[in-house]
Amino acid sequence: MVDVTTQIIIKRPQSRVFEYASNPDNAPEWYVNIKSVEWRTQKILAVGSKIAFKAKFLGRQLEYVYEIVDFVSGQKLVMRTADGPFLMETTYIWEAVNENTTHMTLRNRGNPTGFSKLFAPFMALAMKKANQKDLRKLKETLEK
Repeated sequence: MVDVTTQIIIKRPQSRVFEYASNPDNAPEWYVNIKSVEWRTQKILAVGSKIAFKAKFLGRQLEYVYEIVDFVSGQKLVMRTADGPFLMETTYIWEAVNENTTHMTLRNRGNPTGFSKLFAPFMALAMKKANQKDLRKLKETLEK
């Protein structure tokens, strides 16, 4: 099991950070490893929506479909894969620090079924570094 949580403070209103970061179409712009996104359901962010991602992580090409399993507009988004090389749950939480500042939490947890179990500690470290880089890119993009 891999469980990685990263956090960042972004100097933008919660609604703006939520609007940008929760939109799967923006993911390739701020996630280093995500190369493309394709909606499998109607382009409405809601419980049951499905989005296919193509990514490259640790030298491997990965393709997986996330399904939205929990959604509170402006505050929380949880999506989960059902199959693929890495069964994963990703959680985003947005909290207002004040009217112009947002605290964002990104949590990834799951089982790397397509990887050796001995590889899990290395994978967790690589994910943490990638997530930190992603959140810094998100912050940079939104604070421009």
